[in-house]
Amino acid sequence: MSRAIRSLEVALACLWAAVAAAEAPEWESLREVVTVEVVTADEDGASRETTVWLVVVDGAGIVRTGGTSWGENVVRKPELVLRAGEASYELRVEFVEDDALRQRITDAFREKYGFSDRVTSWMRGSRPKMMRLHPKQ
Repeated sequence: MSRAIRSLEVALACLWAAVAAAEAPEWESLREVVTVEVVTADEDGASRETTVWLVVVDGAGIVRTGGTSWGENVVRKPELVLRAGEASYELRVEFVEDDALRQRITDAFREKYGFSDRVTSWMRGSRPKMMRLHPKQ
């Protein structure tokens, strides 16, 4: 393959990655995805990659955590990069505080992840951080 063609392919791949990072995901297409990666920034600026569960409630992506480092990163700076398959999305985070919505989110995780969700619930504590994900604009 010629050097010019390879350079063009690399440039197009970079452009595609930048465009994909700027968009919000089609949440319904991620409804059945079992895990996604979230990337947050530690206090020292280092990237932290964490595999998490995702549910879709009211057409929005939701992730949650207990007292984790990545959760504290998002409290400090309410944004993250979500990776699902080959796509990356820069998103802002809205913490869910409404008790009725929190219960619906808990039910959605329970329905999707079943027994595994019940077993790991003790690690998240009594009031985990629940995060609705929005396009970063």
